[in-house]
Amino acid sequence: MGFLFLCAVGSVGAQKLIEYSSGVGSRDPENGDIWILYRGVTARHDGMVLKSDSAHYNTKENSFTAFGGVNIKLTDTTFIYGDRLFYDGDTRIVDIWDDTVVLVDGKTQLLANHLTYERNRATAYYTQWGYGYSGDRTLFSHQGEYNSDLDEFFIYNNVELADSSVTLFTDTLYYNTKSETAHFESFTQIYSDSSIIYSELGDYNTATRFAISYKKSHVDNQSRMIESDTLYYDDTERYGKAYGNVKIVDSVNNITCTGHYGETSQAKNFSFVTGQALVLFVDDEGDSLYLHADTVYVTTDDSNHLQTVRANYKVKVFRRDAQAMCDSAFYSAGDSLLSLYRDPVLWYEHYQCVADTIEMKHDTSGVRQAWLRTGCFAVEQVDREKFNQLKGRQGVVYFDKGEPQYADVMGNAQMVYYITDEDSIRGTALVGVNVGMGSDIRIYFDTTRAPARVVTYDKPELKTYPVSMLPDEWRRMKGFRWLANRRPRKPEDVFVW
Repeated sequence: MGFLFLCAVGSVGAQKLIEYSSGVGSRDPENGDIWILYRGVTARHDGMVLKSDSAHYNTKENSFTAFGGVNIKLTDTTFIYGDRLFYDGDTRIVDIWDDTVVLVDGKTQLLANHLTYERNRATAYYTQWGYGYSGDRTLFSHQGEYNSDLDEFFIYNNVELADSSVTLFTDTLYYNTKSETAHFESFTQIYSDSSIIYSELGDYNTATRFAISYKKSHVDNQSRMIESDTLYYDDTERYGKAYGNVKIVDSVNNITCTGHYGETSQAKNFSFVTGQALVLFVDDEGDSLYLHADTVYVTTDDSNHLQTVRANYKVKVFRRDAQAMCDSAFYSAGDSLLSLYRDPVLWYEHYQCVADTIEMKHDTSGVRQAWLRTGCFAVEQVDREKFNQLKGRQGVVYFDKGEPQYADVMGNAQMVYYITDEDSIRGTALVGVNVGMGSDIRIYFDTTRAPARVVTYDKPELKTYPVSMLPDEWRRMKGFRWLANRRPRKPEDVFVW
C-alpha cells in the first residue's frame, strides 16, 4: 500500500479523531478497527504532531499505539521523545515508555522511564523515578509531575534539588523554573558551602539563595545557629531575620541570644535580639551570665570573636556570684570592661552598690576591679533595721582571682559599720557602731569577704556609739536605698523588673 491518509469525525460528543499518514499501512486481519502502520508514521491530533517508526491506530477507540523512535511535538517549544507510546484521542492522555523518556519544554527537561502526559492540563507525571533539569539545576524524586504551562514541578518521595552550590533534600517540593523558587511543605534540609537550613514549610530561591521558613526554622552557618518560628535568611550575605521564639547561638564565643525578634549577619559581624531579649554567656570555667534587656546588640570581628555587647532599657544581669540592674549596659571585649549606666545597682555577696555609673574590669579569673563613679553608695544588711553603709563621690574595689581585697572610697567618704562579737553562748551580738568621716576611706576584706580593717585619711572623724545611742542621721545616710526586692535571685528573675 502506498501513502495512506485518514481524517474522520466520530459521533456527537466524541473528540476529533486522530489524523495519520504512513509509508505503508493495512488493516489488522483479526480486528478491522485497527490500522497497522509502518515507515515514517505521522499522526496529528488537536495541534499535536507524533512521529514513530510504526504504529497501531484503533479507529473505534480513537487511540494510537506507537513503536520505535517516538517523537511528539506538543507545542513549538515542548517535545517528548521515547520508544513506545499509547495515546487516547478522547482523553488526550499520552503514555510513553523507554529506558529514558525525555520531555523537553524550552530550557527545561524531564527524564523518566515512563511518563504520562495529560494534554488537557499540560502536565506530565511519573511514578518510579524522574530527573528534571533547568539551567544548572537538577531535580530528582521517585514520583512527581511537571506542568509545562506553569513551568512548575511538583515532586515528592525522596526529593533532591541540586546545583553547583546548593543541595536541597525534602519529601515534597514545588519548583518553578521561571522564578527559580522552590516551595516545600515537609521537613527540608538545604546544604550550601556556608550553611545548613532546616525547615518544615517555606520557600527557597535557587538563584538568589534566599530562604523563607514558616515552621520549625533553623539555620546553622558553621559558627552561628539561628532558629525561630519564621525566618528570612540570605545565604549569600549570611544574613537572617527571625520572628517568634528566636534563638541565636554563637558557638565561637559561647553566647546564646533569645527574644521575640532578631537579626544576625556574619558578613557584617553583628547579631541583635529584642522583645524579652536574653543573652547567655558561658565563660571558660563553665559559669553562666544571664543578661536581659529590651534590646541586645552583639558585634564580632572578622574572625567571629566577640567585640562588644550593648544592652538598652531595663537591663538585668544574673550570675552566680553577682547580679546587677540598670537602664543600659555596654561590654567591650577588647579591654574586658562592663559598664552599667543610668541608675545602676550591683549586688555582690551581701553588698548592694549604687552609683551614677558602675564599671567592672574582668580577667580570666573573674572581676579584677569595680569602679563606682559619682554618687558611690554601698550597703550591707545587718538585720531588718540595721545596715552597714559606705558613701563617697567615687569608689574602687580591687579583686585578686575574683576575691575582693580592699576598697577605696574617695571624696567626702562616710561610713557606718556595726561592730559584732561572737562567742559560743550568745552567738553573734552587736556591741557598737563605728561612724567615720574623712576625705578617703580604705576597707580591707578578710577571706570571708567581710571588712577586716578600716583606714581613714586626711583629718578623719571617728566615733563609736552604743547601738541604742546611734544618732538618727547615721541610721540611714542621705541617699540610702535598699533594693533587695529587685535583686534577681535566679536566672529567670532577670525578666522581672
